[in-house]
Amino acid sequence: MENIAQIEGLLFIAGDEGISIADLARITGFMKPAVNELLSRLKTKYQEDEQSALTLLNSGEVFRLATKAELAPVMKTYFEIPLTTSLSQAVLEVLAIVAYKQPLTRLEIDDIRGVQSSGSLQKLVVRGLVQTHGRLEVPGRPFRYVTTPAFLDYFGLESLEDLPPLAIDLTEADLDGDVFLRALQSRNQEQMGED
Repeated sequence: MENIAQIEGLLFIAGDEGISIADLARITGFMKPAVNELLSRLKTKYQEDEQSALTLLNSGEVFRLATKAELAPVMKTYFEIPLTTSLSQAVLEVLAIVAYKQPLTRLEIDDIRGVQSSGSLQKLVVRGLVQTHGRLEVPGRPFRYVTTPAFLDYFGLESLEDLPPLAIDLTEADLDGDVFLRALQSRNQEQMGED
């Protein structure tokens, strides 16, 4: 695999929290000057490719991928449209994980789901169902996410203690997104049966 592809992949996985040059060097085994050169090449590649939607941003020594500024109207629409529709399976899965495991970082959510969750998480933040709640004191200082009072209202809960219990005999290996999703769906079906 190309060295630049490794850097690009790590930037993608890091999402909106970004990743430092030091972490890129540590993970890839490349020297920091090599990482800087690869980041410079990647930035040039995005700038010169008019067909690419991506750009490389940095704050100090932390880099992240973002969409080019000229795409802002389309991206804004993407996040506004879900406000009038029901929650998708993926978004509901992320919401359920946050509800049961909060506070947790996006990387912890990704680890449970096995896929990248930043888009779903951003939709939940826009809808006001999830919010940031401080940062984890580790390199990169990722945001920690928790549910909001609007989450409780959305599901008709008075408090988090009203969440349906998860099966008692679950092991860590069983804690995938489907487990959380089934618990929330089960509670919703029970409520619909009572109406």
